[in-house]
Amino acid sequence: MLLTGLFARGHVLIEDLPGLGKTTLARALAKAVGSDFKRVQFTPDLLPTDIIGTSVYRQQDGTFEFREGPIFTNILLADEINRATPRTQSALLEAMSEQQISAEGETRKLARPFFVVATQNPIEHAGTYPLPESQLDRFMLKFDVGYPTADDEKRILFDHASGDTLDHVERVLSREELLVIQEAVKKVRVEPSIADYILEIVNETRVHPKLVSGASPRASVALFRACQALALIEGREFVVPDDVKALAVHVLSHRVIERASFDKRGGKSGQEIIRKILSKVAVSA
Repeated sequence: MLLTGLFARGHVLIEDLPGLGKTTLARALAKAVGSDFKRVQFTPDLLPTDIIGTSVYRQQDGTFEFREGPIFTNILLADEINRATPRTQSALLEAMSEQQISAEGETRKLARPFFVVATQNPIEHAGTYPLPESQLDRFMLKFDVGYPTADDEKRILFDHASGDTLDHVERVLSREELLVIQEAVKKVRVEPSIADYILEIVNETRVHPKLVSGASPRASVALFRACQALALIEGREFVVPDDVKALAVHVLSHRVIERASFDKRGGKSGQEIIRKILSKVAVSA
């Protein structure tokens, strides 16, 4: 899922309990693809300028110099993003949508690639703020990590005992090669019948009786592009219906709002609704 979001030029939100390796996963990815990496720990007192940057007065010549914030990187880890206030969370909106930021009256382009990996604790945890719908809609994919199996956890114990686990991560791509892959994703073929399949699934979220708000056109585009990336990862030059089925829950569930509660976004019941839609909608001939 993480590679799918990266190759499709999207952004990824990982929600799970503390201590399950969300941060380690993001750091390992940055090291493996040879890209610049910065981490921002989101806290209630974090300000938008702490992410974007700010102008600093140069006393020697009486001018102001813009000091770039951590957002000027290739891979940005927004750690525990829902611990910051909505005002600070919204500082990422323009960057995630347009790969640029507006500050001090100027528009500044961000580096390519630009990929946000955000982690958040479950909303039931103390000290969290729900992400606004506009922010959630910017994330192409949302998934959880889950607990490891007994064998995997045993291996984790010995890996940590021998030192930093990230020391064993090797670079397998350069930044330039990553950009080539992102361009290649655009060329993966999507038949009109697959596009119709995607649109019918999205439309079902808009008329579902248990949802007060369905997926947006941005969600349709996200699912389309994610399917292209997954097909490329699987070694294919074309998208198949199984790609859509594998990604629909991760792309759509955090974008819908259940009628039972306006605070339930991307929860287990929302995921179940998407799964039921998938079982109902047939692939066009």
